[in-house]
Amino acid sequence: MTHDTPIRVDHVGIAVESIEDAEPVLFALGCRKFIDESVDGEFRWAQYDFGQQASRLELIAPEAPETFLTDFLDEHGPGLHHVTLEVGDIDAVVDALEAADLRVVDYRDMGDWTEAFVSPANPTGTLFQLFEFHASYDEGRPPAEQLYVDGRRLSE
Repeated sequence: MTHDTPIRVDHVGIAVESIEDAEPVLFALGCRKFIDESVDGEFRWAQYDFGQQASRLELIAPEAPETFLTDFLDEHGPGLHHVTLEVGDIDAVVDALEAADLRVVDYRDMGDWTEAFVSPANPTGTLFQLFEFHASYDEGRPPAEQLYVDGRRLSE
């Protein structure tokens, strides 16, 4: 099964013990931080870009002693955690992946977005996060020009 859904790399997620300790590396590379949020006291994420609409990196760090992220860091140490792909129609992409016998997990509608993950138990060994932004994602966040890879959602 194939699909005609537009897809692009939104960002690469890097697991770290501490955002404050890791972000000087990104700043030395020329990145600028544009968002920094906590998720239910479980973990914190911050995104960085190079002053343009593409090439974004994300640092994710645990905020609680027992989370998926502490487990990941204990097993693998700091480093690549996931690649997030923005998709124009997440359901079409999930259907195509499942038709190709790839395991899709944690499909959830989060209100401002819908996400799902492609298990890293695939031939690439990579955890892919699929992400479809909803119009409400813009509310209370940086301007669309900063928020989206080229200033707009694929699903617009």
